[in-house]
Amino acid sequence: MQLNDLLGKSRNELDAMFGTNLAGPIPEGNSEGDAIALAGSFWNRLIAHFVHDLAWQGKVFTRNPDGTTTLLNKLGPDGARAIMAQVYYTESWVDGKKCIVLDYSKTALARKIRDEIRLVDPVNRIYLGIVWWGKKRTIDFALKFPA
Repeated sequence: MQLNDLLGKSRNELDAMFGTNLAGPIPEGNSEGDAIALAGSFWNRLIAHFVHDLAWQGKVFTRNPDGTTTLLNKLGPDGARAIMAQVYYTESWVDGKKCIVLDYSKTALARKIRDEIRLVDPVNRIYLGIVWWGKKRTIDFALKFPA
């Protein structure tokens, strides 16, 4: 599987993938990302490419000396690192099963955002994510980590 493969899936297919996979290990390193704004539509790939080129390219996960993990998003056309989140395991708001949460609650600019991710392709290190704004589900996204 490649990131591009997820851009062709419907919301139901993405939900099934998220629901049938385990959280996996908390990732580490520099990921490539794609936004999945209109799952299953013709426009989804166009929007994903536009977002990737101009707004968001993925996330960089860092394991800290104290054992915690944080991340920074890669923003803008140059992939500037910004908007930090805490990373940990907890229950998904989608199905109550274990997921990896990207918690922005302590970040002023993104306080209401919570992302949930699960490993959907262990061989290619691809995670599928869901973005929440407060308790409202907004968009999905995918992350691929180098082997």
